[in-house]
Amino acid sequence: MNLPEYAGSALRGAFGHALRGLACVTRSKTCQGCMLAASCTYTAIFEPQKPEGKTFAISTPPVPYIIEPPQWGERRYETGNSFEFHFTLIGHSTRHMGIIILAWQRALMRGIGAGDGTASLEAIHHCVPEGEIMIWNGGAIRGHDHSISLLDEPMASPLSLEFLTPLRLQENGHALPPSRIAARPLLMALVRRASLLAEYYANGPLFTSEEFTRLAEVAQKIDVKKDLRWRDWTRHSLRQKRTMQLGGAIGYITLHGDVFPFRDALRLGEWLHVGKEASFGLGQYRIIQA
Repeated sequence: MNLPEYAGSALRGAFGHALRGLACVTRSKTCQGCMLAASCTYTAIFEPQKPEGKTFAISTPPVPYIIEPPQWGERRYETGNSFEFHFTLIGHSTRHMGIIILAWQRALMRGIGAGDGTASLEAIHHCVPEGEIMIWNGGAIRGHDHSISLLDEPMASPLSLEFLTPLRLQENGHALPPSRIAARPLLMALVRRASLLAEYYANGPLFTSEEFTRLAEVAQKIDVKKDLRWRDWTRHSLRQKRTMQLGGAIGYITLHGDVFPFRDALRLGEWLHVGKEASFGLGQYRIIQA
């Protein structure tokens, strides 16, 4: 199996294709206007529809998953080699875990990346801050707590974030270069993403509009020091039939100021990522507490 320089997009494409093959009973070319879209596992996970009554100024809800592929760099896996990747499910999307596992099995059997390399899904571990628990290695899914607990540790300034995959904070449809990345757009993107995912897939938004306004004011007063560089990345979308440039900023961002109000959003962001294309692993970071 030959994985490209960054395998997040390839993994997502193979997963989506396999999931649609399992879930779609109409065999339509598009989900637009499908009478079964509201009850379909594929649309619930891969192409979520905007529910009736939602007032967000967004055209498409965020998807309830994040794929974290192997680390950056092309890789070739020979027969008998193994590899692992991380897959995060959010909120009530965990109820679809059975068909999602079956979709990953089929995706790997059909092959991912260039060439004819295939793989078998050997095991799934539930990863929590305290360690890993085997929940599947064939057969039934073992019972386990679907939640994680955020580590209750102090968080104070200065606080550094190490971005492991390209961060794409967008303005007017274009990713901000490292020179224009500041505390407010970064922190509010984290707050907005966590709150949107909670509203669509859990128990409601994490922040009220008043809290959102207050957090924006606090974020405006936080200073940043940056050690960032631009990493280019090109992907080809078979679904959209076009090639896209999806570079972003990697490296370190250090926050100086009142970071405590953003504690939960920052810790959630280690799981949820931040910025555009977070679903296939961009905007991944780890917190480094000074």
